[in-house]
Amino acid sequence: MGAYRADDDYDYLFKVVLIGDSGVGKSNLLSRFTKNEFSLESKSTIGVEFATRSIRVDDKVVKAQIWDTAGQERYRAITSAYYRGAVGALLVYDVTRHVTFENVERWLKELRGHTDANIVIMLVGNKADLRHLRAVSAEDAKAFAERENTFFMETSALESLNVENAFTEVLAQIYRVVSKKALDIGDDPSALPKGQTINVGSKDDVTAVKGSGCCTA
Repeated sequence: MGAYRADDDYDYLFKVVLIGDSGVGKSNLLSRFTKNEFSLESKSTIGVEFATRSIRVDDKVVKAQIWDTAGQERYRAITSAYYRGAVGALLVYDVTRHVTFENVERWLKELRGHTDANIVIMLVGNKADLRHLRAVSAEDAKAFAERENTFFMETSALESLNVENAFTEVLAQIYRVVSKKALDIGDDPSALPKGQTINVGSKDDVTAVKGSGCCTA
């Protein structure tokens, strides 16, 4: 799954958020996926940043608008606007810092408190290249993911390990949820006019086909 067609030529627009403690590598995961770049000098994100990338899922072009924010408590005021309209999330911890894994439960609770029940969540153990410093086992993280019904993957933004897989799996799963919901009400998702909003669940502004602009708030 790579980038396809012009940046503004897409069938679906999905908002995906990156959450987790400060310093776990969220910004580098974003830049690796969207620009194939990694910075050892990366500074803490101030406020909110987002980047986009389009991939192909089945015969559709899906554009991801990925939001990244600081994990520090003092930026919690942006919470509701940050989560609004998100249909996917990467919940990131650092495999070398156990406290960042301990905080995953709090992040997950906050995420679920602000988003639709059908949001697709990927638990991501980043910095897997630092094998000699590992403080969180893959088995513990996998058990947590299974218990909380989320996906799980270990990544390394530095080595580009599983970064592509983590994002594309989330986007593919969102597409399947949207397609299934559309099929449940007898609609053909490929026949939906551009600009029509598709609600994955009960909340408004969950996801959109190109043209609605709901996910830029």
